[in-house]
Amino acid sequence: MHQLEWIGIIRHGESVGNVAAATAEEKGSDLIDIAERDADVALSDAGEKQAEAVGDWLAALPEDERPHVVIVSPYVRAWQTAEIALKSLDIPVLRDERLRDRELGVLDLHTGHGIRSKFPEESERRQRVGKFYYRPPGGESWADVLLRIRSLLRDVAEDHAEQRVLFFAHDAVVSLFRYILEDLDEEELMTSAKKSPIANCSISSWRWSDEGWASELFNDVKHLEQDASAHPTAEEGVDAPAV
Repeated sequence: MHQLEWIGIIRHGESVGNVAAATAEEKGSDLIDIAERDADVALSDAGEKQAEAVGDWLAALPEDERPHVVIVSPYVRAWQTAEIALKSLDIPVLRDERLRDRELGVLDLHTGHGIRSKFPEESERRQRVGKFYYRPPGGESWADVLLRIRSLLRDVAEDHAEQRVLFFAHDAVVSLFRYILEDLDEEELMTSAKKSPIANCSISSWRWSDEGWASELFNDVKHLEQDASAHPTAEEGVDAPAV
């Protein structure tokens, strides 16, 4: 069976969508004020600084610890993060749509308050089904995203066997990488997601051994804390309303 040597994954930097979502929730608004479609939401100024800090972290790695290849979600905020972080490094970069953010369907751009107000039956159904399996109309559940991530990891292991691979993606995707690589169950995943929201430009990584995948870092932001202009942020994505 093909296997990778090392897996790293970085959540995109703070986006203008993260900022707008936080503002809308604070104001108790029903809708998040974003003109662009989710795939086109760009980084905020703070997000660009966070991506630069990731670049400093990567550049400081020893040559034999740097990733052989980088695979990125095609969403603008993830691609911009990778582009900034990798600008001084000569590492091949690939796009893969399976890393895209979770799709919310009819709930897209609604705050938690807006969903409870406009879609009370969906709010009740989500409470009954649970966050892991709840699929909004026209959207995806966490379990749906998990299926495409499993497919991605199988293909990447075959195409890049015994290599170090770094991914740039989104908060739910980071959590689901951990679910797969650390063999978590639903309760463990949901507890972790609630206790430790995935920070923008945080780093998570695992290394393969004969015993399986061993965690090295999870949701680590020390590289951001060292730079005053790249302070950590952990706003939920615009795809993650508090239903």
